[in-house]
Amino acid sequence: MSWLHSLNLISGISLGVIWLYHAVAAQRGLRRVPVLGRAAASGEGHVPESSPSARPLPRVSIIVPARNEEAMIEAAVRSLLALDYPDFEVVVVDDRSEDATGAILERLVAESDARLQLLHVRELPPGWLGKTHAMWRGAAVATGQWLLFTDADVVHQTQSLRLAVDCATRHDAAHMVLMPTMRTHTLGERMMIGFFQCMFLFQHRPWKAADPASRDYLGVGAYNLVRRDAYEAIGSYESMRLCVVDDMRLAERLKQAGFPFCAAFGPNLVQIRWAMGATGVVRNLTKNFFAHLQFNLAFALLAALGMLWLHLGPWLGLGFAAGWARAGYGLAMAVLVASYAAMSRYSDTRPVDLLLHPAAAVLMTCALLLSTSLTLLRGGVLWRGTFYPLAELKRNS
Repeated sequence: MSWLHSLNLISGISLGVIWLYHAVAAQRGLRRVPVLGRAAASGEGHVPESSPSARPLPRVSIIVPARNEEAMIEAAVRSLLALDYPDFEVVVVDDRSEDATGAILERLVAESDARLQLLHVRELPPGWLGKTHAMWRGAAVATGQWLLFTDADVVHQTQSLRLAVDCATRHDAAHMVLMPTMRTHTLGERMMIGFFQCMFLFQHRPWKAADPASRDYLGVGAYNLVRRDAYEAIGSYESMRLCVVDDMRLAERLKQAGFPFCAAFGPNLVQIRWAMGATGVVRNLTKNFFAHLQFNLAFALLAALGMLWLHLGPWLGLGFAAGWARAGYGLAMAVLVASYAAMSRYSDTRPVDLLLHPAAAVLMTCALLLSTSLTLLRGGVLWRGTFYPLAELKRNS
């Protein structure tokens, strides 16, 4: 047996075992994650939670940071004002927008009732990331017992907040994440979002994040619902001034402080088009990817190699390996096929999108390397017209 065949055999078996392990763990774990809304009651293997409890619903303040969001801000705010929740307010923070965002928001304030408040940030104070500062400003004037941090391009269905708050109180959680439905309009978007959802198997486990004994945690920028006392106990966003991956950092701090967490799926309850086209996904990740890896170059390079091995390995192994070495690659490919079939039941991803998985793997790896190289070459992160020095970001992370 040649060394190359031995290497292929070990690589194939390892890939097959890794993919199978994570797929089985996800299948079992996701059964414990509640699914909200009547439409979710038919979701296979999940626990539907559609009927509200008898508990009184607390006041909620919805915080929306917005910078140059003229394309989606009106739809997002109108969807929030249409919520069927009995006691809430919407605080939108216009963070130095240079487009029509501010004018649109001023018009909406004039047209709506007192539930909508608008704050304008004209200058960003030193030592702050724009988004964390906007969320901190919004939370500072909020009056709710719960705070919902959501993005300015997210559209909310009427019953979403009522179901989410009810779910959080049922589970005695201080932090709750409602997983958004990712809308895609192009083939490139479907390709990248499908790949992103596959990566979810390896990176974030919502069923484990709810376990106090686990080190897993989960935050989602589209829907972070936090009890106010918990938010203040960890020092608010003032203690995370320069956190690039702010949603995950918030979740990490809350988990470390011992506050209980729950996550839920809600098909179509919260919808977002994360990026326009495959290049839009890559562009969005240039801010977050290297930061997610704690700005560690060695870790970033290992992550790039690992990503290529995990996601290109099954294809290359089936094409070039021989004999029993192909068995492990075949098992990994079978899990991939099953993963795309499962995702197609809950998202815009289609089973046929599996054929684009290798291209998505290459593009996602390029996004990681681009994020790493640009951050190092610039000496920091340039995002939406503001530069944040790397030294300051590292100290804060």
